[in-house]
Amino acid sequence: MADFKFEITEHIAQLSENKSGWTKELTKVSWNDRPASYDLRTWSEDYDKMGKGITLTDDEVRQLRDALNNLDL
Repeated sequence: MADFKFEITEHIAQLSENKSGWTKELTKVSWNDRPASYDLRTWSEDYDKMGKGITLTDDEVRQLRDALNNLDL
């Protein structure tokens, strides 16, 4: 697997934590020195390891926000 760099530039929200200490978080992450984008994934306690996740643009986050606001929970 190819090496890549990442830097968490902003912690926005921690959504949950599992028994082993991994947290599911919404953050802003810069991947390979690119501009930071929104990122939703699980992280180890020390942020050294990560699970699969999704990366969203500003427009995608706006659309997701609007869709969530329309949910009848």
